Amino acid sequence: MKVADRVEFFRRLQSVIPEPQTELDYRTPFELLVAVILSAQATDVGVNKATRKLFPVANTPAALLRLGVDGLKDYIRTIGLYNSKAENIIKTCRILLEQHDGAVPRDRKSLEALPGVGRKTANVVLNTAFGEPTIAVDTHIFRVANRTGLAPGKTPLQVEQKLLRAVPEVYRKDAHHWLILHGRYTCKARKPACPECIVRDLCRFKNKT
Repeated sequence: MKVADRVEFFRRLQSVIPEPQTELDYRTPFELLVAVILSAQATDVGVNKATRKLFPVANTPAALLRLGVDGLKDYIRTIGLYNSKAENIIKTCRILLEQHDGAVPRDRKSLEALPGVGRKTANVVLNTAFGEPTIAVDTHIFRVANRTGLAPGKTPLQVEQKLLRAVPEVYRKDAHHWLILHGRYTCKARKPACPECIVRDLCRFKNKT
C-alpha cells in the first residue's frame, strides 16, 4: 500500500472512531494485565463478564494472592483454559509483589517475564495502559494487515514489524485499536462487510464481497 493510501487509511478510521478504546473493562494497569491474560482464546465479552464479579472482590496482586488459585478459578470457570490462566495469574501476582512493589512494570522485558504474558499481551499493556506506540498482532490485526495489503506477513511478528514501519507516526499509538475494531466488526474472517467498509477503495483484497 502506498504511503498516501496508508495515511488516508488511518485518517478514515480515525474519523469514525476519534478515540478508540479496548473493549476489555479495566480501571488500573493491573486489572488490564489480568484481563488480557484471561482474554487468550476467549472473547472480551466473556472476560468482562468474569472480571465484573472478580475485580470488586480482588483487583490487586495482594488481594488475588489471598484469593489463591482455587478461589480465582471460581470466578473464571466460564473462560477457556481457566486452570492454567489461574495458576499463571497467581504466579504473576507473586512476582509483581516480590520484584516490582506490586506495580505492573512498564518495560517489555519485565512484562514478558511474567507467567502467561507473551509479546502480544505485553504490547497490549504497553499500548493501552501506558500509551506506548506498540501494536499487538492478534488474529484480527493479522487478517486486516494481510488482506488489505497494509502490512502483509507470514507471522504475527513479521506483521507487527511491518506495521510499525507502515503506520504513519501520528496514528501509531491508536493503530492497534483501530485495526482490531475494524477486523472485529467490518473486515470479518468469514464474510467481510466490504460494501460498508470506509477503506474499501484503498484495500488490496481481490475477493471483495
